[in-house]
Amino acid sequence: MGVLGAIARHLDSLVGPGVMLIYPLYASMRAIESPSTLDDQQWLTYWVLYSFITLFELFCWKVLAWFPIWPYMKLVFGLWLVLPIFNGAAYIYENIVRKYVKIGLIGGRVNSTYPDNQKKVLQMVSLDARKSVERYIDRYGPEAFDRVIRSAEKEARKH
Repeated sequence: MGVLGAIARHLDSLVGPGVMLIYPLYASMRAIESPSTLDDQQWLTYWVLYSFITLFELFCWKVLAWFPIWPYMKLVFGLWLVLPIFNGAAYIYENIVRKYVKIGLIGGRVNSTYPDNQKKVLQMVSLDARKSVERYIDRYGPEAFDRVIRSAEKEARKH
């Protein structure tokens, strides 16, 4: 039990750097080189969350020292943030951050000239999709976009 016990006691030290630093660094470099922005969102959000966790640990280290389970909680949370099966960082961005942070400087706000039903659709899609939809509306007009929305709603009701 000596070797297994030592591994169990130091699992966070053995696996943590790989999970929370090495793999995210590799995935971030791949995301930079890929044409998609979805992976950029995942990894930028991950690094922001990782920074918050690190700052939290720096400020609360005296309190966290009293919780021996903290390193394991951090490791499990890190796995959830990093592993592609969960994409936790992207989940947090989509469901928490995006709702409360306005990205007005890079086009996060929906143009107020659009009708309410179109604004609702534009707010639900990613920034890249929003740009494409806005280009479509500029090119073909809001009526064409209304037809697309109605067609999609009709198709969704069928299934």
